[in-house]
Order: sequence, then structure tokens, then C-alpha cells
Amino acid sequence: MHVPYSWLQDYVALPDGTTAFAVADKLTQTGGGKLETIERVGEGLTGPLVVGRVAAIEELTGFKKPIRHCQVVVTADAEGPGSAADPQLIVCGARNFAVGDHVVVALPGAVLPGDFRIAARKTYSRDSNGMICSARELGMGDAVLDSKAADGIIVLSADSPVGADAIAYLGLDDEVIEFEVTPDRGYTLSLRGIAREAATGFDVPFQDPAALAVPEPGANGHPVVVEDPAGCDVFVARTVTGIDPQAPSPLWMQRRLQMSGMRPISLIVDITNYVMLELGQPIHAYDRSRLSGPIVVRRAAAGEVLETLDGVKRQLEATDLLIVDDSGPIGLAGVMGGASTEIHDGSTEVVVEAAHFEATSVAKTARRHKLFSEASKRFERGTDPGTAAAAAQRVVDLLVELAGGTALEGGVTVVGQVVRPAAITIAWTYPGRVAGVDYTRQEVERRLVEVGCDLTPSGDADLVVTPPSWRPDLRDPSDLAEEVIRLEGFDRLPSTLPKAAAGTGYTHEQRIRRRVGTALASAGYSEVIAYPFIGQADLDALGLPENDPRRNTVVLANPISEEQPSMRTTLLPGLLAALRRNVGRGSADLALFEQGLVFRPRKDAAAMAPRLTVERRPTDAELASLDAALPVQPRRVAVVLSGLREPAGWWGAGRPAGWQDAVQAARIIADACRVELEVTQDQHEPWHPGRCARLAVNGRLVGHAGELHPRVVAELGLPPRTAAMELELDRMIPAEEVLTQAPSISAMPVATQDVALVVDAAVAEHEVEAALREGAGTLLESVRLFDVYTGERIGEGRKSLAFALRFRAADRTLTAEEASAARDSAVALAGTRTGAVLRS
Repeated sequence: MHVPYSWLQDYVALPDGTTAFAVADKLTQTGGGKLETIERVGEGLTGPLVVGRVAAIEELTGFKKPIRHCQVVVTADAEGPGSAADPQLIVCGARNFAVGDHVVVALPGAVLPGDFRIAARKTYSRDSNGMICSARELGMGDAVLDSKAADGIIVLSADSPVGADAIAYLGLDDEVIEFEVTPDRGYTLSLRGIAREAATGFDVPFQDPAALAVPEPGANGHPVVVEDPAGCDVFVARTVTGIDPQAPSPLWMQRRLQMSGMRPISLIVDITNYVMLELGQPIHAYDRSRLSGPIVVRRAAAGEVLETLDGVKRQLEATDLLIVDDSGPIGLAGVMGGASTEIHDGSTEVVVEAAHFEATSVAKTARRHKLFSEASKRFERGTDPGTAAAAAQRVVDLLVELAGGTALEGGVTVVGQVVRPAAITIAWTYPGRVAGVDYTRQEVERRLVEVGCDLTPSGDADLVVTPPSWRPDLRDPSDLAEEVIRLEGFDRLPSTLPKAAAGTGYTHEQRIRRRVGTALASAGYSEVIAYPFIGQADLDALGLPENDPRRNTVVLANPISEEQPSMRTTLLPGLLAALRRNVGRGSADLALFEQGLVFRPRKDAAAMAPRLTVERRPTDAELASLDAALPVQPRRVAVVLSGLREPAGWWGAGRPAGWQDAVQAARIIADACRVELEVTQDQHEPWHPGRCARLAVNGRLVGHAGELHPRVVAELGLPPRTAAMELELDRMIPAEEVLTQAPSISAMPVATQDVALVVDAAVAEHEVEAALREGAGTLLESVRLFDVYTGERIGEGRKSLAFALRFRAADRTLTAEEASAARDSAVALAGTRTGAVLRS
């Protein structure tokens, strides 16, 4: 919300010397708004800058472009030749002004934004003692202050005072405070709301701009029918006739709109925007001559189409709340009007609409049509239904004053009535108990009254509090307590530290999860935290088949992005997106990992979850039903790799990351969990069918690793041969902590025996290794695969696996016969189980 400081001062009598920074600081302290920036209008502009009147124009010829030598009166003093009223001679190339027009003149000594200094000089063979200025040159942007100023200098109205200080006249000495508005404080999206907060913060009077006398409904009001009172509980319509369609918006209004971040368009539209900024009530104006029959508020019917003011024809849905007349839809309620009844250059009669629409309905419609407007931004945060009639009256007053219009006698229509939020019973001691501060009853009551609440005592300890119509967010005692606490000042709250219960620490699962993260980080992986949202396009890019369980997702009712409306069922989309972004920014060699939850929906979850209220604490049975309806949320860990795994240097060429590194990452995790990992070949999307490993623990599938399928790599724009691993960490964690046995150090020498075994290509290495371990007996210290060979020498469909076996006894030196016997026993069992034979 952009708040011009001079506009704010119209409604609140701030103490003398109060600066814009002081106001922003006070509102930040009380929670009334969070300061974003403070912008000084006309930064770098210094005078003399005055209003001048063009007295004469001499057209100069003989130059590449038309040049004019102007005589401009820059003072109101007119006592004759030689006086201060003598006109200034100024050379100017603009052609959008004429003799008699009032313009803005920068005299010698002035400095314009950008350190552009004005001095007397001779140019085009003429003396020039200043400059006639455009809006852009004064740092006012490209706004059009008058129809004649569309492509040139500023032309002011004829009643602008010649000789007056133009800096003050144009509001170029103002400041604009930008506040961040939280979603539950929609009333601060208006000058009225910000001024109320400032008046409370400084304890000064507040002048409510909505305190207007409003006439009663009359017989000549435009007919209005509300068929959906749940979507629109208040609708006010006013009729104004005799409007001058050529009347320009006054300078002060255009400048305030500009500083508030809105572009001046035409007088009628500018008035509706001005009142919206002033009171927080969105206004829509219809050209009365284009309306056909009564205005009706209803839900859309199947097949209806509306062309909105932005020129887009929109297919409507049954949940869209519409404004219609006999011709059909003429507006999306609370979002945007229709093109068929819009105000145009010849509009002389208007019907002014000021209504209160249900916040959720407006929010859903705006998101469905991707149509976000200043009106929808306010309606979806909650507007004040009690302001609708006053806002309509304010628009009528400005149309009469500025456009020469006439309020139609009896032209007032009011449908519905304002319903204030429900009364709340609160103990006056409750805010103090929440904050840990001893507030007095007088302090509590004063702060609630300042918020706008009506108080009724109920016994000695309780208050019955009725919130104001502009605070729909005040629903329970805790909301009221927050208002008291923030207005009394958060600096009054004592600083305390929570006390941790003795003897507690990380759980078994937490210790292992931290151990896994530390192990991967130690191996050179960088941790990322991705958004937990995905869309069907993400799953399509992974090449998942239609019946893949990972396509069964939990769909959010109100997603942040329509492209990613579901909770993730795999960590890979987020990790691969992070990989792609980093590669795009010049990081070629990457190893990333993430630990996080995935979400799997339960059947009939919606039917199991009860609807709860805030009036009481849920029962144990209701909490159990909610827990049962939650999606299953297993914890997973995944890694992705691309580029070089080992860098190049003086020691030689680098080694690119491959599927082996993805499998090794799984082994690192298994070691951290202290479980034995089983690795076999498999086919599973999105991995390459020939370079995919199945990961299991005690025969139970825990995940997959390998090189991604080339189609997936191409679809996602990833580096060639990107590798990935994903496994379910919850299945890797043993039921209880596995104590690590410290290795024994033997003084006896080791005996090494190497064996090369030939097996079928389909036999997994870990099966052969397991057989060797078991067959070798207790003398075996370690077994390591150090070579894999395939070729003509061993036959097609076969492979040779070379293992190094280390034998050692704790109490003696092994003889060659003992080591050979243990090796032969290991080979024999491997042959029985896997068909392995010694390679000759």
C-alpha cells in the first residue's frame, strides 16, 4: 500500500514535526503495517520552479526541427515594463501548448532530477532564461496531467496561480510510504485504515472520511436484484446524470493517484479509484445508457461468456459470482467489470456500484481466471460492508463537484443490510495472561475501543466485545488479546527463554537422519531444500507410466501455483530443478542431496476428516480421525550428480560422475544407518533400463539408483548422463540403535588370496560376494571386488568377477594350507549358489 504523506495528514492530526519515517516506525512498532520503503517525490529537485503563463510565441525556422521562442510571465506582479512581471524568454521545442496556457517553468539556478542544472544561455541564436518542463523531466513519470500534455510539457489548468511555487503546487515536496499489508488486515489497504492506525499509535484525533450523511433509498434508484445473498450481502447503487464527459481530472487527484501507484485515466474512472484508495471500498461505474434492465447478482450458468474490461473473453464457471442485466453478464463480481457497459469518452450518466462481496468467492474467481485487480485484492482480504453507502456517496459528491453532474432525486438503491461480526466474551485479564504482562482493565478497554469495538460489561471480570464491521478477522478472545498486546507495545513483553526438560535429546530416528546428512555432506554433496509441490507435467517429464503409484497425488484445494497443485510423491523433480538452475548459472560439477517427506493420499480421506470449530477443543476421537485422514508421509533421501565427480589437475584427467556414484551414495547412507545394502539390476522409471540398480535391505525394496534415461535428461534440459538415487529412509532405519563394534587390531600377518570367478551376466555381484563371505568362514577378514571383465575369452553372456580375499587369525600366523582351504570353501559355496567357476 502506497501512502502519500500529505494525503494521510488529511485524516489524522499528527503532532508538529512528525516525519514520514516517524509514522512508519510507529506503525511498525504497533503492528499496523510493515515498512517497505519511503520514497521522496521529486528527489534531487530544487527551485526556483514556478507556474508561468505563456504570453507570446515566436516560431523559429531554418532548423532541423521546429523551435519556438516563448515569452513566459512567471510572476503575478504586473506593474509595467522593467518590473518583475516582464516575461522570461525561453526556447522550447514542444508544440502542445499555446499562448495563454499555464506551464511549469524552471528558472536559472534550478536543479532537476538527475542533477540537470538550469542556467541562462544562448541557443538557436536566441536567449533562453529557463526551461518549460514536462512531467518526465520533473520526475513525475509519464502521467498525462491534461489531454494536451500527451506528448509534451505539462499544461496546467487556467486557474493555476501564476508565479506560485510549482514544487508545492504539484506536490513534488511530498513523501510516499510503502507498507506491506498482511492478509488479515485488509482495512489497511486504504488511507482510512492507515490513518486510523496512525491516530491510535500517536494518540491523536482521527477524522473518518467515511463519516458522511447518506440519503435513504428512493423510488428512482436503479433496480437491483441479489439472487445470491451469501455472495453479496450489501449492494448500493447511485445514479448521477448530466456529467460533462470532457471534464478533466483535477491536478491534485491525478497526483495522489500517481503517488499511490495508479495511472490517471479519465475523471469518472479516476474518482472511483480515488475513493477506493481513500476508503478501501472498490467502486464500479456503469454507463447508464448501456445498461439493459435491472442489475442482478447471481452465479454463472453453464456456457456463459463475459468480455472483461481488459478485452479478454472469459469462459465462466458455475462458481463465478456475476453482475448481469437483461443482456447477460456485465461483470465478474469483485474482480473486473465487463466491456459492454464500461465508461467511455461520451458517458454522461452513470450508475455507481458499491457492494460487499464474500472474500473467498472473489479470491477463487480471481485465481481461476488469473485476473488480479486492485478490487479483488481488497475484497479477498475483507472489505468493510458498512462503508459501501458512504463510498457511493463520496463518488456522487465528487462527480457533482468536479464533473458538473446531478445526483438523481431518489436515485438511491440499497439491497441487504450490514451485519457486524458476532460478539465475543472475553475476560479483561485474558490479554495480560497471554502476554505475561499486568495490563489494567482501563488499558484493555481503551485499546479495544480504539480498534473500533463496542464494549458491554458482563459481570466483574468479563467483557462482551462487538468488533467493528471493518475487522472481520476478530473472531475469538485470542484475536482481541493480540490487538491489546500490539497497541500497548511489544516492547512491554518480558523476554523469557523456554525451559527444556532434563534428559531429553534427539530421538533414535533424528540421530540417524542427522548422521545421514553429515555422511553425505562429508562425501561432497550439497544439501538443498526444494518446494514440496509438483504438477502432472513434472511427472510426465520423468516418463512415469500412467499406472505408476507416484502419479496418485494429494491435490491442494488452494495451491500457490496452478502449475504445481499437488504434494510431491518423489523428491526427484525438486532436486533436478535445482540441478538445472545451477547448471544454467555456470556450475557444471554438481552433487546435490535432499532429505524430506513425500505425500501419499489415503482412500476416503475427506470422508474421515471431521469439520472442526473454534468454539471448543477437539475430542480425542476427532483428533484421531484427523490423524487417520492425513496422507502417509514417509521420509526419503535422494541425490543427483552431473559433471565431474573427481576434478582434473596435475594428477591427471578428472572422472565424470556416473551410475556407480549414485549407488555409492546409497552405500554411504546404509553405512550411516548401519544396515547391509543389497544391490541388484532393475528397470524403473526414470532411470536408464541398463544402468539402474535396485536397492534393498533384508530383501525389502528401499529405492533405486543409476543413470537417468536419456529421454528424461533431454526433456528436463539436464547435462548428459546425469545420475540420481532415491530411497525411503524410514525403511533404512533399524528398530533400535545398532552399536558399532570397535575393530580389533591383530598383530598377526594377513594372508591374501585372489580369485576370479566366471558367472552368468545376470548374476549380481553382491550374491557372489555374500556366498564367498559365508563359505570362507571365520578366518575371512574382508572381501573386495576389484575387477569385472567381459569379452570373447569367457564367452557371450558371461562375466568374470575378481575378488581379493583377506584372511587373518587372531592368535596365530595362518599357514598357506589354511588360507587356501578357506578360499576353496568360499569358491565351492559360490559355485553351488551362483554357478560360479574359477576362471582358467
